[in-house]
Amino acid sequence: MGRALAGAERARAGLIACALAMVAACAVPASVGASQHRDPIHKIRHVVIVMQENRSFDEYFGTFPHADGLSRDSRGRFTTCVPDPRAGRCQRPFHDPADTNAGGPHYHESAVMDVDRGRMDGFIRSVEQSQDLDTDKTACMVAGHAPSCVDVMGYKTGADIPNYWSYARHFVLQDHMFEPSDTWSLPSHLFMVSAWSAHCSDSSRPATCKTDLGFPDSDGNTSSNPLAQQGTGAGLGILTPADPDDVQGSPRKPDYGWTDITYLLYRHHVSWRYYLALGTEPDCPTGQMTCPPQPQAVSTPEIWNPLPDFQTVHHDRQLGNIVPDAQLFDDARWGKLPAVSWVIPSGDNSEHPFGTVSAGQNHVTRVIDALMKGPDWKSTAIFLAWDDWGGFYDHVAPPRVGGQQYGIRVPGLVISPYARRGYIDHHTLSFDSYLRFIEDDFLRGQRLDPRTDGRWDPRPTVRERARGLADLRRDFNFKQRPRRPLVLPFGTANIPGPMALPQPFLPPLPPR
Repeated sequence: MGRALAGAERARAGLIACALAMVAACAVPASVGASQHRDPIHKIRHVVIVMQENRSFDEYFGTFPHADGLSRDSRGRFTTCVPDPRAGRCQRPFHDPADTNAGGPHYHESAVMDVDRGRMDGFIRSVEQSQDLDTDKTACMVAGHAPSCVDVMGYKTGADIPNYWSYARHFVLQDHMFEPSDTWSLPSHLFMVSAWSAHCSDSSRPATCKTDLGFPDSDGNTSSNPLAQQGTGAGLGILTPADPDDVQGSPRKPDYGWTDITYLLYRHHVSWRYYLALGTEPDCPTGQMTCPPQPQAVSTPEIWNPLPDFQTVHHDRQLGNIVPDAQLFDDARWGKLPAVSWVIPSGDNSEHPFGTVSAGQNHVTRVIDALMKGPDWKSTAIFLAWDDWGGFYDHVAPPRVGGQQYGIRVPGLVISPYARRGYIDHHTLSFDSYLRFIEDDFLRGQRLDPRTDGRWDPRPTVRERARGLADLRRDFNFKQRPRRPLVLPFGTANIPGPMALPQPFLPPLPPR
């Protein structure tokens, strides 16, 4: 009996030992499996947003195969014909291979006129009404255009912008990327980094900030600028001289008091950098139609460089993260890209009329080539877009998403070793999608939400959560073998030099 019990105990011990051995044997595979089930978005360790200027989707990709572009009838004629009040007829889209374009006015009022309650037929009228009040057409004549300067119905083909079309063919083209609001460049760039555009009566108190889609910088809210008092001066590119806080080292408080994405990045120990091309600003600082070129510098807050005007950036001592774009090429070469970065042009290579298309494409190609050749390419996602429509025609009416009115459609591209090949994304997107991707990848899904980010501000909504806003993840296939670089040729026109032309063509506001 004792021997039997002893044998049973030995058998039980053996079973227990075997079970423990099996558990131990399974422990390593289980942990490996857990790591494999991590969110695949984390394969992207570098997000690079390349932002160009003032082009609509139909102007650049309206004839791209299978995209939601310009439609034709059975005879091959474009079905679109936009009224031309001055000529007394309508005008159809036409191929415009010109390297320099004039575009049209692109402030809020002109967006409303262009969209015309969803009819998308006011593009020519808004240009002509502005020109009727414009007594100085020198800018148009210098650029080599006819006196009317109406080229908003023109479109480019793959022969005109071959590198952009190559990226679209090999990676992802987004044909429903909308500017985050129906207004001009400054609010668009503010949305890009903070999901809001506001004016703050006391920038040290975020609660005093209120939505402003005109000119949120205090430059445009002074008694010396009557157009700014109407909330429309910014859309015209009419700027008063720099306010005191725009001077480096000024004791005056910055203008923007609400929370931007860098505040969350800093608190999550996520690196970021804002690469700014040194050259010219896009607009005349004193409101003239023409003016000597104004320098664009990393230390000066302005239209395309808003982060130095954020309280959070000063408080976190992150001004040093705003650097000349030349550093991008060193960082890419040596594998030192930050987790999140923005690449911003100057007036010279922005494609903002009257900047040339070729200079902008060369600049973008040079940037993307550098990123592709560097060791960080295998874990990088490049998002390329244009900040607003620049007055150029587009046939898709901007939607309202999450209670927010989006602006007119702009080109959008995703370039990455994990980007789908030759995919056209037809889902509704805006620059809020970039912030959402960054938050999901690096911030554990934390949003720019006043209830959770530690700095309450009265922004109307958390835009990254808007119902109807698509997720950029659908543009990736994280299971595919990483794509090889697509290094493309570029010219030398991207090298900044003295600007001889004013920027941009923004005529006076039509009378109400």
